[in-house]
Amino acid sequence: MGLPELSRWGGIKGIDLLGSGDFTHPAWFGTLRSQLREESEGIYRYGDTRFLISGELSAIWSQEGRQRRIHLVILVPSLDDAEKINQRLAARGNLAADGRPMFGLSAKALVELIWEVAPEAFVIPAHAWTPWYSIFGAKSGFDSLEECFGEYADRIRAIETGLSSDPPMNRRVSSLDRLALVSFSDAHSPSKLGREVTIFDLPDLTYSTLVEALSGGPGLTGTIEFYPEEGKYHYDGHRQCGVSQHPSETRANNDRCPVCGRELTIGVLHRVTDLADRAEGDGATKRDRYWSLIPLVEIVAQALGVGAKTKKAERAYDAMIERFGSELDILLDRPIDEIAHGADTRVAEGIAKMRSGSVHIEPGYDGVYGRIEIPFDDPEQMSLF
Repeated sequence: MGLPELSRWGGIKGIDLLGSGDFTHPAWFGTLRSQLREESEGIYRYGDTRFLISGELSAIWSQEGRQRRIHLVILVPSLDDAEKINQRLAARGNLAADGRPMFGLSAKALVELIWEVAPEAFVIPAHAWTPWYSIFGAKSGFDSLEECFGEYADRIRAIETGLSSDPPMNRRVSSLDRLALVSFSDAHSPSKLGREVTIFDLPDLTYSTLVEALSGGPGLTGTIEFYPEEGKYHYDGHRQCGVSQHPSETRANNDRCPVCGRELTIGVLHRVTDLADRAEGDGATKRDRYWSLIPLVEIVAQALGVGAKTKKAERAYDAMIERFGSELDILLDRPIDEIAHGADTRVAEGIAKMRSGSVHIEPGYDGVYGRIEIPFDDPEQMSLF
């Protein structure tokens, strides 16, 4: 996850701007300081890739008799601002312990501390609906931004939907109407970059224009999403017992596992329906354009009848990137006939069915990713690159 690999994979995926991640970690901050060069206001470059200085913080505290756990994505205007934040945070926690440092502060106290030294920093509640470590999560979250951030709630202008929800789900909650909905990769390895993406159309890319777009101004044109069912917290469930349930089943069983009787992990769909004041499908806005994609290597693997992490799938993936360009171009824009002519008809079929939503999904639950199956027209016929 060093800058050379991030830059290389950004090009493979077709991403023009990456978050640096982990600016609070002393060693990584030193790397960013020494290897990035500023290209425009708040936008940095390494090789062919532009970077925005970003990080993620974990806040853990007790409020109203419950332990609260929230992750926050922080975007900052410059490396100088990041350094000021680091100096302030270092007195409150061990920044070298993890790329996502943990603080025994409320989210309200944490953002207040950040804005005191970097008032232009932009704060986004991360993966807003997942059960653990999120603003609306069933285990430790809240029912509103105001409960969490108090008088600072109006300064929160965007939330990250996370892998297990998409814009239509979020727009069922009218209190979120004023917020931009963004999606990020939450990558733990370079190859996971681009599994979710926020799309901007900005004539001049600067920190200020980006923040203006995130705050409701022009320029945020859509997001690229997981199918939310593929996220590992979409349904309710109990991984130990292999139980996965729709919220209606969970409510009928008083939130208990039908096998062992323990409390189920309440998933994203359940929490959305708990807070929703609109029917399913209502409330979506034109600004919430989105595309639900399946990673290309997963489509290739299904077409070849192998695992996504096998050498065979990786070689076929590399061949497609070399021939056609970036993954996002292949998945979104490249004509199907061209893919079929230049690669493999079965892969082309899989991409076409993904684009139309003609897939079968077994929803994820309790930390288990969902499974997506592409119903190929001739499932018995295996194709080779």
